[in-house]
Amino acid sequence: MTVREQQRARVLWRIGNGELTVTEGAALMGLSERQVWRLRRIVGDAGPAGLAHGNRGRRSPRRTPSPVRDAILAIRAAYGPINDCHFRELLAEREGIEISRECLRSVLRAAGVASPRRRRPPAYRSRRPRLAMAGALLQLDGSRHDWLEGRGPWLTLVGAIDDATGQVVGAVFRDHEDSAGYLAVLDQVATRYGLPRAIYRDGHSAFEVTRPRRSGEPDLTQVGRALVELGIASIAAGSPQAKGRIERLWGTFQDRLVAELRLAGAGDRDGASAFLPGFIERHNVRFGVPAEDPEPAWRALPDGLDLDRVLVFKYRRKVAKDHTVRVGARVLQLPRRATGAANYAGKLIEVHEALDGSIVAWDGQRRLATAVAPADPGQLRAHDDPRAAPGLVPASARLPWVPPPDHPWKRVRSDSRLAQRLSDSVGR
Repeated sequence: MTVREQQRARVLWRIGNGELTVTEGAALMGLSERQVWRLRRIVGDAGPAGLAHGNRGRRSPRRTPSPVRDAILAIRAAYGPINDCHFRELLAEREGIEISRECLRSVLRAAGVASPRRRRPPAYRSRRPRLAMAGALLQLDGSRHDWLEGRGPWLTLVGAIDDATGQVVGAVFRDHEDSAGYLAVLDQVATRYGLPRAIYRDGHSAFEVTRPRRSGEPDLTQVGRALVELGIASIAAGSPQAKGRIERLWGTFQDRLVAELRLAGAGDRDGASAFLPGFIERHNVRFGVPAEDPEPAWRALPDGLDLDRVLVFKYRRKVAKDHTVRVGARVLQLPRRATGAANYAGKLIEVHEALDGSIVAWDGQRRLATAVAPADPGQLRAHDDPRAAPGLVPASARLPWVPPPDHPWKRVRSDSRLAQRLSDSVGR
């Protein structure tokens, strides 16, 4: 008898001795009074053993017959190592034996036949304690989500959370997860708190090079180069679970921030960006925890370090013979007053493109003045499109002229090659 059946037998015995009423016994056993009267009748006829279920010890009528089990085991031995799902399909296709996968699995395991495919056990994971000092480690990541719930485009929230305190130290909305977003977050962190010792991030292309570099080109991304110049260590996480603190932050933001953006009526990126600082301040008060060590690990900016020359996109560009520099689709002119007596034609200079889109050219510590270059002469050439007729007043809009059917251009002479080809095509 099971423990529950023994307890029921004891309660029924007390009811029979008058120690309990049927109502009290029903409450103790969690049954109705009708069921208690039924159990008393069963115990009176068969004794306490009657409390056991009648099907206990019996074989299921749906049990796979023994001959079928023996045949499956013999076929499995003949087929050799094969996974259970594939073996079930072959049994149905070649042997005409229909059996469910779980039933087949129970037959094979009961006979000691293991699956040939060995699955590795799940890796052991343990919770990593927080670092003791604020600023010792930041976790950086981006979350693409429907933050505006259809009122605007999908946005990506790029942010950083302090590992010791759980406070969000920087965040910015971007159209996509990109290098400009991470540089903007680093600018917020450095301006407000200082420089952290290290960051913990994933393998996004903003941090790791994904294509072969040219000869002599540093094997660093724009964000990686900025981290080296700021003296911040970059640690790559091996899995999303490893940076679970910021992953859980996105879950909280996708619940709370989405609701508050809806209440604030934000419908575009500018509106969401304007609302974000106040929300983060309230979030830090609500969810931030004090660091174990009250002494922070934030580093002050070194003397002479200019963030405007670090948190930018840096390129090496060759100056053309006309002293122009091309950066993407933009062409800049180095005026004479910028170059002085120096001739920069054919030389490589460093060009910085700031987050606001401005571009500055540098020759070492010397900042070179730039201006928008005149349009490329090749863009000013006449095209082969139809010319306009002479006139001081532009021509009004009209439909193009279409020759009438009897126009000489549309007439076909009987002795022409075109007439012969038309006749041949009709004859076919």
